[in-house]
Amino acid sequence: MSGGYANEKPPSSTGSAEGDLTADPASSGFFNTDFKRHEDLKTMLDSNRDNQKLEAMKRIVGMVAKGKDASDLFPAVVKNVVCKNLEVKKLVYVYLTRYAEEQQDLALLSISTFQRALKDPNQLIRASALRVLSSIRVPMISPIMMLAIKEAVNDMSPYVRKTAAHGIPKLYRNDMSPYVRKTAAHGIPKLYSLDPENKEQLVEVIEKLLADKTTLVAGSAIQAFEEVCPERIDLIHKNYRKLCNLLVDVEEWGQVVIVNMLTRYARTQFINPNKTDSSKENKSFYEDSEKEEEEEEEREKKEPTYVMDTDHRLLLRQAKPLLNSRNSAVVMSVAQLYYHCAPKAEVGVVAKSLIRLLRSHKEVQYIVLSNIATMSIDRKGMFEPFLKSFYIRSSDPTHIKLLKLEILTNLATETNISTILRELQTYVTSNDKEFAAATIQAIGRCASNIAEITDTCLNGLVHLMSNRDESVVAESVVVIKKLLQMQPSEHKDIIKHMAKMVDTITVPMARASILWLIGEYSERVPKIAPDVLRKMAKTFINEEDIVKLQIINLAAKLCITNPKQTKLLCQYVFNLAKYDQNYDIRDRCRFLRQMILPGEKPSALAKYAKKIFLATKPAPVLESKFKDREQFQLGTLSHILNTRATGYQELPDWPEVAPDSSVRNMELPSLFDEPSKPKVRDRKKVVKKEKSFYSDESSSVDETESSEDEDSDEESDDEAESDNEEVDESSDEKSSSEEESEEEDSDLDEKLAKFTGKKKEEVKVKRPVESDESLDEDSDDEDSSVEDSDESEEEVKPKYKPQPKKQPKTKEKEISKKKEDLLLDLDDAFGPNGALTSSTGTPGDMLTPSMAGSLSNMSISDKGMSATSSMSFVQPTQIVPKTYELLNKISGNGLCVSYKFTRTISVFSPKMVSIELMFTNNKDDAISAIKIGDKKLQPGMEIQDFPEIDSLGNGATTTAVFSINFNDTTQPAKFDLCTMDQKFNVSITAPVGELLQPHTMSEGEFTSQQGKLGGMNENSGMVKLPENKRDSTSICKCVHTVANVIQIPSQSTQLFQFAAQTVATNTLTLISIKKTDDSAKVTVNCEKMVIGSMLFKDLKSIFVKE
Repeated sequence: MSGGYANEKPPSSTGSAEGDLTADPASSGFFNTDFKRHEDLKTMLDSNRDNQKLEAMKRIVGMVAKGKDASDLFPAVVKNVVCKNLEVKKLVYVYLTRYAEEQQDLALLSISTFQRALKDPNQLIRASALRVLSSIRVPMISPIMMLAIKEAVNDMSPYVRKTAAHGIPKLYRNDMSPYVRKTAAHGIPKLYSLDPENKEQLVEVIEKLLADKTTLVAGSAIQAFEEVCPERIDLIHKNYRKLCNLLVDVEEWGQVVIVNMLTRYARTQFINPNKTDSSKENKSFYEDSEKEEEEEEEREKKEPTYVMDTDHRLLLRQAKPLLNSRNSAVVMSVAQLYYHCAPKAEVGVVAKSLIRLLRSHKEVQYIVLSNIATMSIDRKGMFEPFLKSFYIRSSDPTHIKLLKLEILTNLATETNISTILRELQTYVTSNDKEFAAATIQAIGRCASNIAEITDTCLNGLVHLMSNRDESVVAESVVVIKKLLQMQPSEHKDIIKHMAKMVDTITVPMARASILWLIGEYSERVPKIAPDVLRKMAKTFINEEDIVKLQIINLAAKLCITNPKQTKLLCQYVFNLAKYDQNYDIRDRCRFLRQMILPGEKPSALAKYAKKIFLATKPAPVLESKFKDREQFQLGTLSHILNTRATGYQELPDWPEVAPDSSVRNMELPSLFDEPSKPKVRDRKKVVKKEKSFYSDESSSVDETESSEDEDSDEESDDEAESDNEEVDESSDEKSSSEEESEEEDSDLDEKLAKFTGKKKEEVKVKRPVESDESLDEDSDDEDSSVEDSDESEEEVKPKYKPQPKKQPKTKEKEISKKKEDLLLDLDDAFGPNGALTSSTGTPGDMLTPSMAGSLSNMSISDKGMSATSSMSFVQPTQIVPKTYELLNKISGNGLCVSYKFTRTISVFSPKMVSIELMFTNNKDDAISAIKIGDKKLQPGMEIQDFPEIDSLGNGATTTAVFSINFNDTTQPAKFDLCTMDQKFNVSITAPVGELLQPHTMSEGEFTSQQGKLGGMNENSGMVKLPENKRDSTSICKCVHTVANVIQIPSQSTQLFQFAAQTVATNTLTLISIKKTDDSAKVTVNCEKMVIGSMLFKDLKSIFVKE
């Protein structure tokens, strides 16, 4: 071996002598003029020994893999394309594929060799030759490439494949393997870019490749389709079901291409599954007017109910298992498919898979988080359960932190805002300046979106203005400015505080924001504004341009509102600005001088100066940066860049009317049926003449069967069955081979019936239980989120329906099973009309919770307090529950419905609020079948229906009790109240006090817990009490009227303490009223800031009311 190397140098590990020379500077090779680069490799390639050629090729391919230039070896390598050694030939083709485009002339010399290689017995050599041919980008050889691609695609006979498998050498040349067809598909886009005039011929080739039933070819065929003729949607129709069923078995990158293509296909061929939801979303949140409700009812009657197309359902069902893929691109493509094409109720399934990808590399995290940021704007409920996954780690890079912060802000709602704000407070102190600034902006966005916490956030931001970090202070000022624009009249003190900080803040943007605020609201700080202008005039020359512009604006506004004090100052500032270096400042100065300080001939606009400069400005809308990215398809480069990239295809709009679905129906192809194959299918066809090719069970299971029928026509029965088994392992659904066995069982039943002389039904009865269970499992797996259409259910049931004599038994079993599952016999709890029966009497006035029963459990151990000492405790009083109207006589068409909160523990769940409904029939005839229909609930809410009221006679009144889990929010629970012939859209909103349940504790515990819930969790203020509300009984009655709480005994006669927990999450809520002569200090402590804030407002309003 050593004699084969030039200059007697040992071979380097990198595959060339270049590495050795650089490693050893003292090498004589630097000064050797006779040294030739890669001479050792060329000598080895010219050798007659295959092992030397193989070693050389391995080293060359290693160099190419490391990115080193090996183009000068092309002549030596291309000679070895005729080498008989298979391993050498494979490596030669790998090299040629890389450099054929660069060395076109030399590659053309060997083109006859590549053409011969297209007939090689080895499929890898054939594919490699085709790959090299398509890599030579010379228009002259495009006809040769076209012929090569056509040859590779045309011959698909299973008979030839079968004969080739038996080893007849001369037939090998006709055996175009799936691997070669895949390579042909890869060559099509290259040929199209080389010679676009060949498009028509290439479309024909693509059509044949799309009809290929091999999973290896599917992805490449679709890629060729997308690059050459994406507008030819008609080519997909007949292959749609096959592509859906093969999706699980296709290679990962093929899955990405197919899913993206099918997303666009679905948007053109099916109607919008969320059409009805989108029309309702356009309504404003608090619209409840009767006229609009009536219009909506009429619209719903006119619009037909949406039933999802079976092919649409097939696509979603077959794509769902891919969410478990190890490839993040596959998961992302399925997520965008569900986001753009699935009903909103089903999109939630992708959330868990996307969260799983956040454990991957930083690059993957960035892409996934960018897409989640867009999705979370409209679909908050999807990611709310995974809120903690978006908490920021100190190890996260800045761009990941900013994306997580964006998502946390998007997910902020009344229920979780306290948790998010607590998290944001810790981020403000971060050393990362950019991240800390973004956190302050996020707090501002939360404050503007959720009105209940605006004051709390403003106070927090004002505290941040005393921070040592200048960037934090500057960002706080900018955000406060935006928030103050929403309600400036209430925050005069903050404007004063900011005016004082002009001397200390040096960041230009912050100084400009303060000056703008003072100029805009100068009438609220008339004494401070002129002084600020005086200071600014002194430093005008040294300020940044953005600050100078605001100083000019401030001077102009003050000259209009307070000319007596500021006119001279204004003239001075304008004179300074007149000679400034920046032309923007000079222009602004000239413009304002004519408006504010007109000379002898004032301009026509001068008299309108006040209206122009001091007009009310709209408050800025703080929106997500990802709001405008919704126009781009998720998962695309255009979406990430937020600009249209080359090659981006717009996502089509949904059609108003669904196109004809029959275009996707295929006739049974008989071209490739082998004569030796047993004709099981033919026999089935005779038995089931009415069934279509794709339908073995019914139209509802059309999709799962189509994969079985198509696979059966491929290669052989054995291969098809093995393919089906692979599909089943990768997806957790019932295999099509099981359904095939059921069909064969039905044929066996026929044979048994012939031999035994019995009827076919009698024979079949022996297997009813198994088939019934399998059907149930199948339907549960496939339609877990949304059921298929009623038609499909009706078609499936008759086949598995047991004999009539067996029905009573199964019904009894079902009833007993249901009772076991419930664990509560609600027949005893409810009356015949759904009213709650109670041993204590009829539900009337509410008795406030008493401490009598709970005092025995409490040990009074506080020092200085004996059992006989006086305690502030008022005896329980009866509170009349407030009745709310749900439906009146007009809106309910004669049915009146009112409701009240019973403040009793729900029999269904301790997390639910119990509500009593009262129904009154004002119609002339009876109303029947009163029940709860569809529910449109916020995430986390649930409703337990009341038993259906069979009939309500004329003038009759009845009550029913049901329960709602409001999930500790004051959001309305929307649902339909249905009768036999009508449906009413209604909503119930719980006052914040009804979301509480009493919680007992000692006075010591109360004081301890109150101390823990300070700061942002505390709301307090003074209230002037009317004369009729100054005694202890009236004070307690007011509190009990507002909230379902329990009084905690207190040592002080002037202090009244109350405690409760929220129903859904058991969050502690404390109320204390400290009474003075004619006023009282009301304090509410609650970890949920929204609940605390709203409860405080309700208490203040009831005390103030006369």
